[in-house]
Amino acid sequence: MPKIVDHDQRRLELVDATWRIIARLGIEGATMREIAEEAGFANGALKPYFPTKDLLLTSAFGHVFNRTNQRIALVTEGLSGLAALRAFCTEVLPLDEERVNEARIVIPFWQKALNDADMAALHSESMSQWHDTIAAHTSAARRAGEVSTPLEDAAVADHLLNMMLGAQIVAALSPAEHFSQDLEGQLDNYLALLTG
Repeated sequence: MPKIVDHDQRRLELVDATWRIIARLGIEGATMREIAEEAGFANGALKPYFPTKDLLLTSAFGHVFNRTNQRIALVTEGLSGLAALRAFCTEVLPLDEERVNEARIVIPFWQKALNDADMAALHSESMSQWHDTIAAHTSAARRAGEVSTPLEDAAVADHLLNMMLGAQIVAALSPAEHFSQDLEGQLDNYLALLTG
């Protein structure tokens, strides 16, 4: 009897392998052969699922974004206002090796998205989702009397999103400098400014 292949599971295994290879070797080291070997498959096994490396990179970005969102959902469950806002931000900030590795996936995706309309649209949609969530947490904090800044909620979301994405760049490109920074302290200082 032929072996039944779970195609969704195989696709996920290949995306996970891509994530690990890019984190370890960078985008240039993430050849289709390396990814297949990392996943434990023959080189030709990637083609039916991901005909191009760009498609695989897009899937890896989507995977990292979804993993981050799953963590965010867990840590913000039952929280609201400033506590939910802080919890959201700490899951995006590169505070440990896993989140630094995620930043190493995001940066090559950004580079490709500069010249690829589909990748750019995926990034824009993802960041818009985060922006709306940050603004909603800020609004809830304002209603609860935790935030008194005259800045609009959307402006707060702009600041926090830029801080988190900038921290990802520093973490991926300058690890020594990154780990000497107190990102949680910087976040707390910013949040303190919002409370007046």
